[in-house]
Amino acid sequence: QVQLRESGGGLVQTGGSKRLSCAASGGSFSFNTMGYYRQAPKKQRELVAAITGGGDTEYADAVKGRFTISRDNAKDTIYLEMNNLKPEDTGFYYCIVATEPLWRETGPDYWGQGIQVAVSS
Repeated sequence: QVQLRESGGGLVQTGGSKRLSCAASGGSFSFNTMGYYRQAPKKQRELVAAITGGGDTEYADAVKGRFTISRDNAKDTIYLEMNNLKPEDTGFYYCIVATEPLWRETGPDYWGQGIQVAVSS
């Protein structure tokens, strides 16, 4: 059974930093894309960042230059380094694993339970 264990959320002030981690278990994910979606209050869930097994990355425009996603394939773990946080970064962050090439259309295969990040102004 696949499990995604998220950690690192919490409260931070505007301009601060947070590091999220997501450890996958129940399979081997080194060839799969992993990433984070987030859902802000009263907004649709959006893709924040993703990283392929080979290390290619993509970011939402709103976080480019501030967030960095990385992975440790030996640990099946990804990290999201979030810097210069803004109140609009507040929300629940969900770790995902995608195994299919068209996952952006069909959706990721696995989701974590979500972890809250709150940025105070």
